[in-house]
Amino acid sequence: MVAAESCSARLSSADVALESEAVLHSCFAGQRDSTLRGRQRHPTRRSRHTRGTLTQGRGNQQERSVYLLIAKGLRPTESTYPDRSAAPITGLAMPSRSGSAKLYRLLMTALVAIAPALSLAACQRETDTAAPTARPVRTTTVEKREAGEALTFTGRIEAEDEVSVAFRISGRLLENSGKLGDRVEAGQIMARLEPQNELNTLRQAQAGLAAAQGQLTQARNHFERQETLLAQGWTTRANFDVATQGQQTAQSQVDAAEAQLRTAHDLVSFTELKADAPGTITATGPGAGEVVQAGQMIARLARKDGRDAVFDVPAQLLRSAPSNPQITVSLTDDPAVTAPGRIREVAAQANPVTRTFEVKVGLTDPPPAMRLGATVVGRMQTDAVPIIDIPATALTKINQRPAVWIVDPSTKTVSIRNVDVLRFDQARVVVSQGLDTGEVVVTAGVQALHPGQKIRLLGSEP
Repeated sequence: MVAAESCSARLSSADVALESEAVLHSCFAGQRDSTLRGRQRHPTRRSRHTRGTLTQGRGNQQERSVYLLIAKGLRPTESTYPDRSAAPITGLAMPSRSGSAKLYRLLMTALVAIAPALSLAACQRETDTAAPTARPVRTTTVEKREAGEALTFTGRIEAEDEVSVAFRISGRLLENSGKLGDRVEAGQIMARLEPQNELNTLRQAQAGLAAAQGQLTQARNHFERQETLLAQGWTTRANFDVATQGQQTAQSQVDAAEAQLRTAHDLVSFTELKADAPGTITATGPGAGEVVQAGQMIARLARKDGRDAVFDVPAQLLRSAPSNPQITVSLTDDPAVTAPGRIREVAAQANPVTRTFEVKVGLTDPPPAMRLGATVVGRMQTDAVPIIDIPATALTKINQRPAVWIVDPSTKTVSIRNVDVLRFDQARVVVSQGLDTGEVVVTAGVQALHPGQKIRLLGSEP
């Protein structure tokens, strides 16, 4: 409202008079049209209307002059009728008839309605002609600095030596007592198969060995008799040779029966699955009652030989990483629990889905809180190299590419330029190409700029 009043004060009286006179012309034209329509509807009253019109002619001219004076100043103190120069009017002339009173009120309403519009139009003309002001911005000067990148990856804790334990023979699983997370000792039974068939094979082997031993005893006695008779001359050399061959054959049969017995014992022992080293069960397989095949995983055992932190790393970082970096591993939910480590193994082939390489970091004296499967964060510091970094607020986009606003110090104008971003975070952006040392970059107010616009620093005089 204050702005509208100030703008209204600057309007000239001639402009207001011209606008008001146009409104008055339209109003009087409407009154004349209504009068003519009334005469057509009532021809018998023509003489009376004619007399009224002639009588009111001078009054209408007087009222029109008064309304023009109202539009010019709204405070007329003295005026002169056009047709009665000797008759002065003191004060505000009021219409004498009811129709003219209505017309007067209509004119006053029109003047009040168009006054704000005229004021705003005058303000708009003045604003359009005003000179553009410099845009306040905040800037920074581009500099190169030596900095190493701190790389952070999320991984998991795994056993350095993890094996899958399974039965050597097929059979029906009788018992699988291993539970996920159980700690086992060396020699502890983890699962059993039904041993009936293996026990029958053991008994058969035992019987075969007994029979072979009996034949060996008979063959040995026959050999001894033939040896004595040959020494006394009571038998032939051929009989002695047959006895010798029989003894050797019986001995071989005993050896074979003993081997079969050992195999049967092994088969019986294979029906029990035992842990070959102390560790923790990290996975389990089939349950009791299922028929399993030889080599099928029954449980996965993580041996207590060490711990690894396993990460999935992109190939680009593998190429830029130092040869033997020191890596600090900490728990995600408790960063105070840390352990140092070195890269122990890098996968030779990338993961076909994620296209990353699995890197195993061997931990040195990991704390007990780093349990198997725990989520950890690995941090590695790369070698320091010269880089150009700018605040993240300076970054914008043009032509679907990252860009920044460059300030020309001589003209205090801005121009936009595309840049190549190497990496970024929430606060800083590392630029690989597009900026040179010493250039001035806009860091605040980038969204309201256009090429060639004049700027000024925040806090400086406009």
